[in-house]
Amino acid sequence: MATKVFMEALSPTMEEGRLVKWLKNEGDAVKTGEPIAEVETDKAIMELVARGDGILRKRLVNEGDSRPVGDLVGVIAGADENIDALVAGAASASAKASEPTAKPQPGAQTPTPVAAPPAAPSAPPPVRAPAAAAPPAPVAGGNGGQVRSSPLARRLASDRGLDLTQVQGTGPGGRIIKRDIESVAAVPAAAARIVPARPTIAGDFEDVALTQIRKTIAKRLSESIGPIPTFYLTAEFDLERVTEMRAAMLELGDEYKVSINDILMKAVATALAEHPEVNAHWLGDRIRMHRRVHLGMAVATADGLIVPVIFDADQKRMSEISREARELAKRARERKLKPEEYTGSTFSISNLGMFGIDQFTAIINPPEVAILAIGAAHDVVVPQDDGFVSRKRVRVTMSCDHRAVDGAVGAAFLQTLRRLVENPLMLVY
Repeated sequence: MATKVFMEALSPTMEEGRLVKWLKNEGDAVKTGEPIAEVETDKAIMELVARGDGILRKRLVNEGDSRPVGDLVGVIAGADENIDALVAGAASASAKASEPTAKPQPGAQTPTPVAAPPAAPSAPPPVRAPAAAAPPAPVAGGNGGQVRSSPLARRLASDRGLDLTQVQGTGPGGRIIKRDIESVAAVPAAAARIVPARPTIAGDFEDVALTQIRKTIAKRLSESIGPIPTFYLTAEFDLERVTEMRAAMLELGDEYKVSINDILMKAVATALAEHPEVNAHWLGDRIRMHRRVHLGMAVATADGLIVPVIFDADQKRMSEISREARELAKRARERKLKPEEYTGSTFSISNLGMFGIDQFTAIINPPEVAILAIGAAHDVVVPQDDGFVSRKRVRVTMSCDHRAVDGAVGAAFLQTLRRLVENPLMLVY
C-alpha cells in the first residue's frame, strides 16, 4: 500500500515548511524512520522521515519550495504500484490552493492552503486604440491626491513602465482598471500621453525570499507591540564587583571561565525566582505565574532571531549557564536546535552590548509578560567621597506588558536585580 509523505509539523509552532533538500531521489528504496528530506521550519532545519517502507516513487515539491503543514510532498509505494490517483489528487489540491479560499472555521483539521503568487501578466489582447486627438480626462484623485487605481492596474502599469497620472480611468469614480492599462499599452506613447518611467537596471536591487524563521519573527512580533500595552523601565547597574569576580574566576582555570553576560543571566534568573509575577505568561483570561525559571536568550543568526532556552536557570551555577549558553548559541547559528530547546521560556533577555549599543528596548515575546534588554558595559565618572571615580556600569531596559505587570512590580524586580548584580557573591550561595 502506498504511503503518503506529508509536510509534517516538525516544531510546535510550525505552520508551513520549506523543503531545503531531498535526501532521496525518485526510485530510491526507503525504510520507515529513514530521513528522506531536510525541511526548514520556523526555527531550525529538521529531517523529514519516511513513515513506511518502499520506493520513493514521486517527489511532489521542488527544493526551495514551501508548503503548509499537511500538504502532500511525496509518495512512497511499491515498484509496480499505481500511484496516478495520488499524484493527480496532489496536483488538483495544488491548483485549488492558488484560488481564493474562505477562512477555515476554528478546529478544522484541513490545513489552510497558501495562495500561490500571481502569474506574470500575459500579453494583452489587441484592443481599439483611443483617438490620438482626444486628450485624456483629468484623473480622479484619492486621499492626498493619489491616483485611484486597482492593485492589478498598478502592477500592470509598473511592468510596462506606464505613469498612472497620465492614464484615464474608466472604472467607477474614474478609477484606473485593467482595461485602461491594456488600452494605453496598445497605442503609441505620444497618443496616450504616457510619461516614460525610469528603466530598472539589472543589479539595482535583489529580492530575498523570506525564510521560515523570518516569517515567524514577523508574525509573532506583530502580535506583540501592537496589541500589548507596553511600558519601559530603565536602570543603570554598577559592574565593578562583577568584573572583579569574573577576573578572579578566570584565574581559577577554564572550568570557571564565564562572561559578564553569563553572570547577568544568573542574576536575572535568581531575581525571577523571587518575583513570579514577572516570570509569567499572559493567557488572555488568566496569568500563569511559573514556579520554575526557564530563561530565553535571544541569539542573532544569519536568518533572524531565535531564542533558545536555559531551563531551570536559577538552579544552575554560572559555569553551567556559561557552557550551556555557548552550546545553544552555536547550534542556533547552525540551525541545529531541537524544538524542545527553543520553546518553553518564561522570561527572555536580549543583549546587544557586544555591538556597542548602550541602551535599547526589546519587544516582548508572547505569551511572556516582560523582556530585559542589556546594553554595553561602559566607564562612567561618578562622585565618590570627596572626589570622582570611574566605574564600569551597564544600562538595562525592561519592557513590561501592563496587563500583567504594573510599574511598581517591574521596579521591584529591577531593585532585586540591582542588589544581585552589585553584590555578585550572593549568586554563589
